[in-house]
Amino acid sequence: MKFAGLLEYDGAGFAGWAAQPDLRTVEGTLVGALETVLRQPVKLVVAGRTDAGVHALGQVVSFEAQTGLAPSSISYKTTAVLPEDLALRRCVAAGESFDARKDAKRRSYEYRVVNDPIRSPLLRRQAIHVAKKLDLALLQEAANLVRGVHDFRAFTPTKSYHVRFERVVEESRWEARGSLFVYSITADSFLYGMVRTLVGTMLEVGSGKRKLTDFERLLFAGTRKNAGPAAPARGLTLVGVGYEELDFGGTW
Repeated sequence: MKFAGLLEYDGAGFAGWAAQPDLRTVEGTLVGALETVLRQPVKLVVAGRTDAGVHALGQVVSFEAQTGLAPSSISYKTTAVLPEDLALRRCVAAGESFDARKDAKRRSYEYRVVNDPIRSPLLRRQAIHVAKKLDLALLQEAANLVRGVHDFRAFTPTKSYHVRFERVVEESRWEARGSLFVYSITADSFLYGMVRTLVGTMLEVGSGKRKLTDFERLLFAGTRKNAGPAAPARGLTLVGVGYEELDFGGTW
């Protein structure tokens, strides 16, 4: 049978998604737990690999297994043997051809910034702290420019495995929740490091260090050396992956 799983994890204690020898990774940890529960080798396909320190609220995986366990039992039993910073929140039966990566139509991320003179201890693992006052209106103007179809090669490392740099961005916006600034972005797919570099560059706009017109030029055949630094990983969370036909259901 083919299964789809919905994952949630705090990325602070992981060296990224992909399994690596002698490193604690999300994939390696989850595979170990699934193989313990299912008593067979498990190969995962993931919707999108996350870097070291990046969190996930709605990561999706697919895998095959021969088992008499109900999908809900798989998620319950697997989470029971997983460490506290990783959970298989849901598991459902999927079509035999379902592929978590290839069938994904869109992916959504959030980036969180505490914009306050004083840092927040409770948000230290899920947000970065910027003490200098940011101009939310300028940040939103920059975010508006990101929507649509653009060449994002300025926002990924120059030495890259990507051959196509054009992406379709459906949503791009900043909002203030008190002193917490949240950037939300949804696209068909993302380049390596794209969201963190967009955020790092927009923060330069919001702090007055970079002009809005300069940011706009980067969306039209810009180069990585002209964009800003990538924002730290801890502020980034993969919040969801969209599919045409996949429903993880409600709480129960």
